[in-house]
Amino acid sequence: MPQLSVVVPFHNVAAFAGTALGSLARNAGPDVEFLLVDDCSTDETPSVVDHWADRLPRAEVIRHPTNVGIAAARNSGIDAARGDYVTFLDGDDWYAPGHLARLLYAARELDCDFARTDHVQSTGTSRVVRQAPAPLRNTVLDPRAGIAVPERETMVDYPFVWAGIYHRRLFEDGALRFATDLRTAEDRLFVWRMHLHARTYAALNLHGVFYRRGVATSLTQIKDARQLDFFPAYDTLLEEIGQDRDAELLLPKAVRTYCAMIAFHNEKADVYEPATAKRLRHESATALHRMPQPVLEKTLTMMDSKRGTLLRRLHDKQKAA
Repeated sequence: MPQLSVVVPFHNVAAFAGTALGSLARNAGPDVEFLLVDDCSTDETPSVVDHWADRLPRAEVIRHPTNVGIAAARNSGIDAARGDYVTFLDGDDWYAPGHLARLLYAARELDCDFARTDHVQSTGTSRVVRQAPAPLRNTVLDPRAGIAVPERETMVDYPFVWAGIYHRRLFEDGALRFATDLRTAEDRLFVWRMHLHARTYAALNLHGVFYRRGVATSLTQIKDARQLDFFPAYDTLLEEIGQDRDAELLLPKAVRTYCAMIAFHNEKADVYEPATAKRLRHESATALHRMPQPVLEKTLTMMDSKRGTLLRRLHDKQKAA
């Protein structure tokens, strides 16, 4: 049986899929299986996947008859996984040679529920190492401590699920899955849920996964209503935290992160489709109104002047309405 299952969703990434699959070949080994999920691609992606699947040991191709999104594609891989550990790669990213062996070795040594790694952000010919904001490295930690105080960047602000490895006990009996109703921001909710429900985690000194930034087909580049799925993602998060034993401690971080997302999207609203921009402004105002108001008020006093002013303007608009 394999020790590590690598889940790779693909959707219309023919130009980059060969690089991703070639990097899997350079990481193949007797302990690793590859689950290649074609989410109903309409370009040459299926043929690229088939070409490499015949050359990869322990490779299984999973085909979706309709496009159901990256969350459902990852879940299909999780359901088919046989390894003790699961990791993810997006179809337009790639691994350095030997990365998976090092990742699996570190996970076995620490024996925690999940471990996160750094990654290399690739923009054209530029390479920048992005570090996971953990307080300690190669040490088993409490996942709730990875949420920490609102004013600092913490592990829940590092939503790159492919920069990590996850023990299968997190997924048993359907315990942890990606929310399939979210077309974007599914990774943010997933990371928060891990830190809320897992028992142990660690951050590793590894940066062998390469993230290709700025790809036109990436969900981060879309300009339509899919960008607004962070609203239901964070609404769900606030609802779940409100019922948590540590709600009073955790809500300030969740509210601040939600506010930061609202500000980020509103600052670039002019690049979205007009209908999406209009909906963004409306949903931003109503979302601020739904938040626990004492926590929100304190949050706004702690944010920088530019974002604080923007958010207060949106909030006041809703109150006036």
